[in-house]
Amino acid sequence: MRWVGATTLALAATSATISFAASTTMMIGSAPSSQLGKQVVVNAQGRTLYALSPETSKHLLCKSSECFKRWPPVTVPSRKTKLQAGPGVHGRLGILHRSKGMLQLTLGGRPLYRYARDHAKGDANGEGIESFGGTWHAVSASSTTTPGPSSTPPMAPTTPTTPTTPGYGY
Repeated sequence: MRWVGATTLALAATSATISFAASTTMMIGSAPSSQLGKQVVVNAQGRTLYALSPETSKHLLCKSSECFKRWPPVTVPSRKTKLQAGPGVHGRLGILHRSKGMLQLTLGGRPLYRYARDHAKGDANGEGIESFGGTWHAVSASSTTTPGPSSTPPMAPTTPTTPTTPGYGY
């Protein structure tokens, strides 16, 4: 009798977890960046989000563990995660299915990342870094379909370069 009760309790807990996971919402918002002088896209914790130009969800440049270490992908826990764009965020949110089951958030078809050296709300230390075949830009909340300056032509893929940030010895 105890076994049946424990099993029922375990199944109820599992169902509650599945229901919770199915109703998870990922909110992406915008905030002013005094460092950049513009409104940027941020995660729920207020951290600046970046895109690698010219990367798209069909042409991935950030694929190595080294890239993911410096530029952690913004991920969602499930395909059923509801995506919600807050005020000032323009563009379609989507989910990119990457290798090893990773589900990465995209905006306007561009995969979104954080920068490992941003430690607080408002930090935008990754702006303009050239590495992993392109240039990293904080995603602008006013025009999220093309990160970075609109006058910048697309860059051809190159080999990873050393960032100009002092103290980065790689």
